[in-house]
Amino acid sequence: MMKICRKALILLLGALLGVSALLLAACGGDDSGNQSSGATFDQVNLPRDLEAIGIDPQAVGIQPQIIHDKKNDPGFQLQEPKEGDPVAVVHTAAGDVTLRLFPEQAPKTVTNFINLAKAGEYNNTPILHVVSGGWVQCGYCPSDDANPNGVSSYGAPFEDEFCDSLYNLRGAVSMANTGRDTNGTQFFVNQANAEDFRKSGGWRGIKTVWRLVTEKLGDYKDTDLLEAYITENGDKFLNPDIVPENVKALYTENGGNPQFDGVYNAADRGNTVFAQVIAGMEVVDKLAQMKTDKDHMLKDPVLIKSIEITAYQKKSN
Repeated sequence: MMKICRKALILLLGALLGVSALLLAACGGDDSGNQSSGATFDQVNLPRDLEAIGIDPQAVGIQPQIIHDKKNDPGFQLQEPKEGDPVAVVHTAAGDVTLRLFPEQAPKTVTNFINLAKAGEYNNTPILHVVSGGWVQCGYCPSDDANPNGVSSYGAPFEDEFCDSLYNLRGAVSMANTGRDTNGTQFFVNQANAEDFRKSGGWRGIKTVWRLVTEKLGDYKDTDLLEAYITENGDKFLNPDIVPENVKALYTENGGNPQFDGVYNAADRGNTVFAQVIAGMEVVDKLAQMKTDKDHMLKDPVLIKSIEITAYQKKSN
């Protein structure tokens, strides 16, 4: 979910888990964490994280569906696009932001975005939710009770698409949601840089949160509260010990928000990455510095004027 100020994330999660916030704050300056086993994605079986606690994932509705990218390694999203790759130019009142789209890795999400953009659904919509050192959220198209995140081009919320080559690194563009498979029109740009990630606790902070989550799961596993706890806190089920070292290094070097990744989330929760900023990140950073209220809503909303769908062309020398 996109409801939490990233800089306060570790402290707030501590409160949600019923533990001392001070304990979590103590891990803020060290992002090294413990060394992982060096597992590759093919060696990882996400439900084992719950089975090890004595919880049957299927019994609580957890059935991860991961898109395996056999052609690209993690981090390819940071590379220059190929000639002709689909891109989107987001024209805002603060400047233009150009996105590289990933139709092979997130086909339904990219199709939804392109359909909405071409139909003009994003025209003159506000950029509202901004967390400096975290993300910039937009795509506030019309919504209703059945579509709280905006009405998608499919007319209803659609499923998450978690791909093992795409991550919520700085500049990655992801779908905002309010739970599993609730995608609509809203999306956000990950704005946190490497220093922001380190200050928030880094991998050590995420490991601390995961340890506290597993303790609570152990307390609730034989009670009627288990499913409610997973529903409320499933977006915190990231076990850093199963995240490969090359993926950890991408966050340490570039920044981002790994807590939003669905690939290694034991509860099959996260935010679908479907694009990457390739130009105009300075505009995103400028938006992140604008004044907000206590709920991180811009006091003076900036409009998306339009979104242009086009193809990437390499600059001639």
